[in-house]
Amino acid sequence: MTVLNRPVLLLTLACLAPLAHAGDERLDLRFTPDERAVFLKDMRAMLGSVRDVLRGIGSGDRALIAEAARRSGNRMSRATPTAIRAKLPDAFRALGGPTHLAFEELAIRAQTDEMDSLARDTAELMNQCMACHAAFRVQ
Repeated sequence: MTVLNRPVLLLTLACLAPLAHAGDERLDLRFTPDERAVFLKDMRAMLGSVRDVLRGIGSGDRALIAEAARRSGNRMSRATPTAIRAKLPDAFRALGGPTHLAFEELAIRAQTDEMDSLARDTAELMNQCMACHAAFRVQ
């Protein structure tokens, strides 16, 4: 599964540090209240996808894994409203794009790969989620 290169991620985060608020080193994406609601709804949907992927792995339900992963794949990325997309910094896109692609890849691999491999790939995907949440915030 494709994962963002760690040195690139660290360099990106170091460049963003001066833009953070005191006491919280994450970059605020500065959404309007309506944008915030849409964005956070998508974040919860991604978490729900991970939950359902894990549920599918646990029960051996390949269809559930694929369906859950596709919900947070490229379809979600393409559905991002223009106003939100315009506010996303390049560093966010560098994490978000590969994360959505990883969900797509997981959906495809759900058809054939061993469950333990899918579980490891889901953990790797979560590393990308964690990196994004460590770098950005929405208030």
